[in-house]
Amino acid sequence: MSVHLTRDLEVLHRYIMSMCAMVEDVVHKAVQDLSSPDIELSNELLKRDDEIDKWDVRIEEECLKILALHQPVAQDLRRVTTVLKIAWELERVADLGVNIAERAMGLVGGPKVQIPEKLSHMSHVALDMLRLSIDAFVNLDSRLARSVCGQDDIVDSLNREIIDELLVLMQEKPELIDQAMQLFSASRHVERVADHATNIAEDVVYLVEGEIVRHGAEKWRPGKE
Repeated sequence: MSVHLTRDLEVLHRYIMSMCAMVEDVVHKAVQDLSSPDIELSNELLKRDDEIDKWDVRIEEECLKILALHQPVAQDLRRVTTVLKIAWELERVADLGVNIAERAMGLVGGPKVQIPEKLSHMSHVALDMLRLSIDAFVNLDSRLARSVCGQDDIVDSLNREIIDELLVLMQEKPELIDQAMQLFSASRHVERVADHATNIAEDVVYLVEGEIVRHGAEKWRPGKE
């Protein structure tokens, strides 16, 4: 690997880490905002989404520059394409954070509603998955990446339980239907954060092992049972 390619890959690495830190913060604060809705905080998170969009564009431009100037091969090529995919996933996670913030804004002015404890737990698991998927990328750890994929079922299960609780709430207290629907949407958005973390983890497996595991592709190849 040339010195120039090494330098440009290091820049790319710093960019994706900066973007990830910002995305994590947006989602974390958005979920917290559900418990105590704050219009100013919600508006601040909306503005930060524009910053994250700029990081997405910056990273794409850096990737295209590396591809054009260095024509990387093998794992270097997989690294660049993986960063492109990860940046896209992170941008989508940021959008979900904004959606959660909007759900928090929808709670303002309405009857007070108790936030399901499982929603907080689910968001913790989803954000942990996101952090671990990025750690797997940084450390080229496909075993860790595969373990992240295994946690998606936990989040799916929590989401179903939260929805069941909210349905019961709506039946027992019709005056809270609007509030419960906001939380229903927020829960779904958090569940989608975990899906994107899983996608990143699958991209890391491809980066390290050269194996596409998305959509169960491993099982479909000749010789796979």
